[in-house]
Amino acid sequence: RELSWIQFNYRVLEEARDKSNPLFERLKFLSITSSNLDEFFMVRVASLKDMVNAGYKKPDIAGMTPKEQLSAISEALHEFTQTQYSTYNRSLLPLLAKEHITVLTSFEQMNDEEASFADNFFMEKVYPVLTPMAVDASRPFPLIRNKSLNIAALIKTKNQSEEEMEPELEFASVQVPSVMGRILQLPCTEGVKLILLEEIIRRNISKLFLNYDVISTAAYRIERNADLSIDEEEAEDLLQEIEKQLKQRQWGEAIRLEVEDNIDKRLLKTLRKEFNLSEDAIFKINGPLDLTFLMKVYDIEGFDHLKEPKYIPQQPKMLDASRDLFEQIREHDILLHHPYETFDPVVNFVKKAASDPNVLAIKQTLYRVSSHSPIIASLAQAAENGKQVSVLVELKARFDEENNIVCSKK
Repeated sequence: RELSWIQFNYRVLEEARDKSNPLFERLKFLSITSSNLDEFFMVRVASLKDMVNAGYKKPDIAGMTPKEQLSAISEALHEFTQTQYSTYNRSLLPLLAKEHITVLTSFEQMNDEEASFADNFFMEKVYPVLTPMAVDASRPFPLIRNKSLNIAALIKTKNQSEEEMEPELEFASVQVPSVMGRILQLPCTEGVKLILLEEIIRRNISKLFLNYDVISTAAYRIERNADLSIDEEEAEDLLQEIEKQLKQRQWGEAIRLEVEDNIDKRLLKTLRKEFNLSEDAIFKINGPLDLTFLMKVYDIEGFDHLKEPKYIPQQPKMLDASRDLFEQIREHDILLHHPYETFDPVVNFVKKAASDPNVLAIKQTLYRVSSHSPIIASLAQAAENGKQVSVLVELKARFDEENNIVCSKK
């Protein structure tokens, strides 16, 4: 099952490698392989690890024990990651450069003007948000949140002689703030020049540790066990139970550690020990960690010629937009075919029902709902207008749980 899922993700990766696809669509597909992989580790790999830890040895339908599955998928995933990054480095970066879009791979590539722009941005916007944390006898290793991007640093007290240096090296870590955009557009006369937020922080990291010299830095990222195990029969209040589990998801057992491939051995040793990970759970990455930032590159304006033309769903043939919707439903059944036909009639249907004096009750099932859903707004309006509104919300729509909890509270 797991190996065939990896084959499925290869199928998505093939779209990113397909030269006949527009360049920005290829970026998007590569970004999707990355978010797919996160979910796979946090749920599927995590549940196999749980089985191994619990001493469960029963083979699956393919005749493999959890331990055998883990070792087979580990090999396949390391290979997959290499293909991802060779696609990024060898195909997509050069093609972007041809279109005058430069993604700098390190802060050293900035010229003086760009560096000064990045430094000002750091002092004004980034510096106030950062919380550097050093680790020593009195300060334990910080809790590193699931999927957060962090920079690890080796630091030593200033004015220490080389002889004293070795025993006095300290480990420090700073989280790259997720509340800020990951890419910064640098001033540029022609085309677009981008740099990643972590590179700007690395360039200025000495400003965070004033009494120290920074010996080495490296970006790292951790994925944790996010497989919710909820006994619905026992849970008195499913919503509260899921809220509790979502908090724990941030601190579940570490499943995978991604690090830059040129990381200092001493940094890697500390990370590996703290997260208690085996060698095969460490992924050395040749490029920026977490390729989902490519979705933000896709959103840069002015490059529509590198994207598929926007798809505009058609008006349903069975509906006359100028006539009353309820009248038409009385006359005949109406079949809507999404996403080929527009979703507007459904939104208008609920909106009209919310204000129609003849509507007494609305009953609806919601599975995944966007945070600014017009349907939710209409249902709330209907309830305020005194109608009976009953909604069944699927709290367990994976990785949409939080969003759905907010909706159900509304």
